[in-house]
Order: sequence, then C-alpha cells, then structure tokens
Amino acid sequence: MPIARERIVAALDGRAADVELVEVRDEAEATRRGMTGSPTVLIDGVDPFAPAGAVPSVSCRLYRDADGRTEGAPSVQALRRALVGLPVGPPGGADERECRDAGVPDPIGRGGRGRRAPAEGGLRAVQQAVLGCFAATGRAPEAAELEAVAATCGRTAGEVLAELDREDFLALDGDGRIRAAYPFSAVPTAHRVRIAGGTEVWSMCAIDALGIATMLGTDVVISSADPVTGDPIVVSDSPDGAVWQPPSAVVFIGHRGRSGPAASVCCDALNFFTGEASARRWADEHPEVTGDVVGRARAEDIGRRTFGPLLSDG
Repeated sequence: MPIARERIVAALDGRAADVELVEVRDEAEATRRGMTGSPTVLIDGVDPFAPAGAVPSVSCRLYRDADGRTEGAPSVQALRRALVGLPVGPPGGADERECRDAGVPDPIGRGGRGRRAPAEGGLRAVQQAVLGCFAATGRAPEAAELEAVAATCGRTAGEVLAELDREDFLALDGDGRIRAAYPFSAVPTAHRVRIAGGTEVWSMCAIDALGIATMLGTDVVISSADPVTGDPIVVSDSPDGAVWQPPSAVVFIGHRGRSGPAASVCCDALNFFTGEASARRWADEHPEVTGDVVGRARAEDIGRRTFGPLLSDG
C-alpha cells in the first residue's frame, strides 16, 4: 500500500536499508510469511505491531495511533521506534496497559524482537562485546575496554553506551559504568548462573537466566530461591533443554505499573518459585505488580527467544 511505503521511507529518513515489497495472494502464503492483514510490516522477519492472538490473513488491517485514531498503516513515529527496537505502543488496537491487564506481560518486549540491539551506530557490536566480557569474566567491562569496538563505527565507547542505556539494552550507573546488560547484572541479584567452564555471573531475573544457555550455546546451572519460602531452586539448563529442581517450580512474570527501563519496572518481579501457590501468595502481597504465573516450558521459551539471538552474526 502506498501509505505504508511512504511512511517507511519517512521513518528511515535517508538511512540505508533493504526494503522488500511483497504481494501476498492467499492465506497459505500469508501463513508462510507471517502476514496478519494488509499491510503487514516485518522488521528482520518479525511483525512488531502484531496484536495478541493475530492469525494469518489477507484481509485489510488497521493500526491505532497514539491518539486512538485508526489508519491504514503504522505511524511514522511508531515505525521509527520499531526500527531501533523500542516498544511501538498500541499494536493494532491494544495498548500496553491492556496487554498487561490481559494477563502475562510481554517480557520479550519490542514487539517480539527481544533485546538484540540494532547494528547501526555500533550498538550491536558494543552490546555483543559487553555480553562477551560478562560471559568470559563474570564482570562488566570498563568503557576503555570497548573503545576499539566503538571506534570501528567512528564513535566513542561512552557515546555508544549512553545510547544503549537510553534504548534500554543495558543500564548505566550514575558514574557511567555498566550495572546491567540484559541478561547479566554487574551487581548481585537473586539469580546466580554458573556457565560451563567455571565463569559465574548474576542474571537480572529468572527469564534472563533462562536465556543464557541458548545465547552462549553452552550448559549453565541457575541457582535461585523462592522469595516467599526461601527454598532453593536449581535449573540445569542447556540449549537442548532444562531440568528443574524442584520439578514443581514455576516463574512469575510481572510488571510494575509505571514506565521506565526493565531494570526498574520488571526485573525484580520476574522470579522463580517452588510452586504456583507460593507464586500467587507473592503476587497477593505485591498488588502493585501486574502479571501471572507461567510454567517451565513457557518460561524457557520466553528466555530463549529473548536472548538466544543476541550474539548471532546475522
């Protein structure tokens, strides 16, 4: 559709990008391509505007803007946010509050694109260097250790780190040092992860911990504790599957009712529990948190989809 094409060009604002216009003729092709109405905009193969429960379709599709108006394409502002991996607001009619109230928040975020920084401006290269340092040493790198990587893109490490912080791919402290780079934390948390080979790291939350094995392509052992009972929970995770002790363990996925970086609004509300009863007791004691309990398979899937692609080259 012309309006979608025009807005994509405006959102790119002269930046180089491979844009492909595909005409989908039937529902079989819509299923294969991930189309849920015309027009569907895919970024790196993912629809950042897809409403929950959307099914493949060649029917017309409407998008709701920030003021609640419906139009035949995402707004330029929403497209710009999607291009840099930020949440896009109302996805085809449901706003963030409605999604949270409907049950489990979307911990993957960014319309399903996860926490992989865009390649532009050295963001992904520096993000991957930060994650690599955590995985190899158990600590966050200093800015000086990242200068060579940032310089390949004509920037300083401080500039790139500040942008990664603004876009919530990592978090800096008041002195500009890295205090978190999802899934890793530079300070102790409730979730300790031992990586095959001996490195030990802290993860920001239960979901982050469950993404590390796939991200690194190696085995890990996650040690945590039920916030209510204090009982230990151990997950032996690998890219092929996980073993949970106790087998009854679950994850509560929550979100505090305010805007802000994940480190402050949801990371401490995504925890392991020994069972559903304990998780619901914690939720009852924290009415400021919206969320729900998910089982092991769902929690593992979210962690892997969120963090699995972070170190890939593509």
